[in-house]
Amino acid sequence: MKICLVGLDALPVLAPEYGQHHVNGESVQQALLAMALARRGHDVSVVVADYGQADGAKWGAIRTYKAYRLDAGVPVLRFVHPRWTGTWSALARADADVYYTSRAGVHVGLVALFCRRFGKRFVFRAASDTDCDPSRLLVRLARDRWLYAYGLRRADAILVQTASQARAVRRNYGLASRVAGMLVEEASPAVTRDIDVLWVGNIWRPKRPDRVLELADRFPTLKIHMVGGPMPLEQQMFEDLRRAAVARPNLSFHGGMSYRDTNGLYARARTLLNTSDIEGFPNVYLQAWINGVPVVTLIDPDGVIARAGLGLVAASPAELAEAVRHYFDRPDAWRAASDRCQAFMASEYATEKVLAAYVDTFEDLTLHGGVRHTAGEAAMARSD
Repeated sequence: MKICLVGLDALPVLAPEYGQHHVNGESVQQALLAMALARRGHDVSVVVADYGQADGAKWGAIRTYKAYRLDAGVPVLRFVHPRWTGTWSALARADADVYYTSRAGVHVGLVALFCRRFGKRFVFRAASDTDCDPSRLLVRLARDRWLYAYGLRRADAILVQTASQARAVRRNYGLASRVAGMLVEEASPAVTRDIDVLWVGNIWRPKRPDRVLELADRFPTLKIHMVGGPMPLEQQMFEDLRRAAVARPNLSFHGGMSYRDTNGLYARARTLLNTSDIEGFPNVYLQAWINGVPVVTLIDPDGVIARAGLGLVAASPAELAEAVRHYFDRPDAWRAASDRCQAFMASEYATEKVLAAYVDTFEDLTLHGGVRHTAGEAAMARSD
């Protein structure tokens, strides 16, 4: 199949020489999906932002087409040019059979409009619980929220991370969807576990990085490491956090790190701490578990952590610290949880097993004549 993924910030994961640029969980997922599909023999391209690279440049077997510079254009007018025009131009150069994108945003509507205009197939995957509920969307402008809803309703297939997201999409949009797992790279080589608590995430308010400062104050003997760069409009929060971390000798604040450099920290960690108030299914969970690192968190997607014993789920922010301390008071409990994490990943997240849902969806649309659904037909025609 000829498949085009639309992930403007995926290039820093695909290309090490651009690794200093901002990435997020979906950047990682799109890059890993592109690489897995290419290894399987499909013709894969990715529409990415313009970082100064050549248009049509290849990394491995994956060809990239640049849409526009993220800072280009005049406010308001840049929605049309270069964002709309640049996106459509890159999609046309890719000339794929099926186009795939993820995460709520204006790009979903632009890709859907392109596919509708030129008779292409379109697949969308939710990247967070907020993508599945119009009242919780992390999309600022009303225009962009409308375009996202337009694109979602005109997708030929909708994929989600969890069963709870599938229920939310049906409840809130009247659309059916299919659960598709997430990809993860192999574990890093084993090293000394010299990081007691690891926190990885972009620095912005929903991630609640301030809770790491509270943990550092409560347990001054724990060696805590934080990794994350600022999100747009959150530079002040980032600077405040950096200054606060410097004042705490047990807290190492790395700031933004490349995906590959961050990956090397998981094998050194004993626990991964997630302080977020809002999540989907975080990439960092998978990266931790495959390295035998239990997760301490407030958020347990579909109850998998509690069910499989992959860490501890706190009932409130106040209980996070006690959950972290549990593993340091009980080394035997940590070792058992670490073993369960690795066994779980070997059983449930083998690449071919995860990839099957994506390949089946793409093949149904492109090879087997899958039917394009209108908004009114989608709820009846799709199966969960």
